[in-house]
Amino acid sequence: MEWREISTGVVVVSDRCFRGERADAGGPAVRKAVEEYGGTVARLEIVPDEVRAIAEALKRLCGRCDLILTTGGTGASPRDVTPEATREVVERELPGFGEAMRARSLAITPHAIISRGVAGIAGETLIINLPGSPRGAVECFGFVSAAVPHAVDLIKGKQVE
Repeated sequence: MEWREISTGVVVVSDRCFRGERADAGGPAVRKAVEEYGGTVARLEIVPDEVRAIAEALKRLCGRCDLILTTGGTGASPRDVTPEATREVVERELPGFGEAMRARSLAITPHAIISRGVAGIAGETLIINLPGSPRGAVECFGFVSAAVPHAVDLIKGKQVE
């Protein structure tokens, strides 16, 4: 599968962006990164930092999108619950994505060790949690983007050589 064939959804997890108190910078940054690889972002949603709201957004996009990228809610603050919401939706985790993002990010910032982002499979959709900062989200996406087309093929049961 090529990036141009992958339908992507982006879920921005931010209380302040959801309430309109701050402009969303993470969603547009992730959209631009996906487009630079030749992909398209079919849907972009902004939700509050609440497990139920995040899980509902992920469920809405599953089946409509081959890939869902979340941005935000992966840290250690009490409102950072994106990994918990993602785990409610995925059937199987793919820990290598989170491990790779944290390992590569540690070369950039010691704070990467705090990231709790996960990835997994829900139906025929790949879900990957990215950090909330636009820069961190784009960097982490870049660290794992080469594996995404192959992972999507495998998830969809396509013959892969």
